[in-house]
Amino acid sequence: MRRLTGFAPHMTLGAMRPLIAALLLAVVLPLHAQEPERLMTASTGAQQLRPGDVLEIRVWGRDEFSGKFQIDENWRIQYPVLGEISIQDLTVNQVRERVRSGLEQIFRSPFVTVTPLFRMAVLGEVKASGLYTVDPTLSVLDVVALAGGPTPDGNIKKIRLLRAGQEIRLDFERETLRGRTLSEIGVRSGDEIVVPRKWFTRSDFLVVAALLQVALSIAIFINTTN
Repeated sequence: MRRLTGFAPHMTLGAMRPLIAALLLAVVLPLHAQEPERLMTASTGAQQLRPGDVLEIRVWGRDEFSGKFQIDENWRIQYPVLGEISIQDLTVNQVRERVRSGLEQIFRSPFVTVTPLFRMAVLGEVKASGLYTVDPTLSVLDVVALAGGPTPDGNIKKIRLLRAGQEIRLDFERETLRGRTLSEIGVRSGDEIVVPRKWFTRSDFLVVAALLQVALSIAIFINTTN
């Protein structure tokens, strides 16, 4: 029987081990490289309002003055009766006071609450990635649940935040982080939640298993032709 060129004669399974190891490295190393380490920075910044965000304003006993109001490109909201209200450079408390003062001209002692709703993108290994408007009293895991939850390949313990080109990794193995709200851990509107891929998934295992099968088949074929 004719021998194949390019292979050493009488190659055994033991001699094939370097080839198998090379195949494994060719698969595993690129997978590991998909999650590069970056400089991580902590954030304790205050909540920021920006155009496109939504303010949920509630006036006790006055449904006609309650609702959700989006901040336009000029940093204004259109509010019933009071008309345009500029919120540029204002804190949430200052917005509430401005609305309360305006309503006080109409009826006595209005009780007003203002809740900023964050605009956040949920990306990566989730079932329904996209842009969400969320309550800052939710936790990061609650927001991931709004996006359908993680896929089987998602690493829920290594969720990351992206903000203005910087990356912040959240360690959910720490008890101090579990269950804390978005505002408590410094998340703000405009941040992106990213659920990364696991370092080694079931699909990766299937790829490696297939490569091993190919390598073993080659080794057996070489041995049977020598």
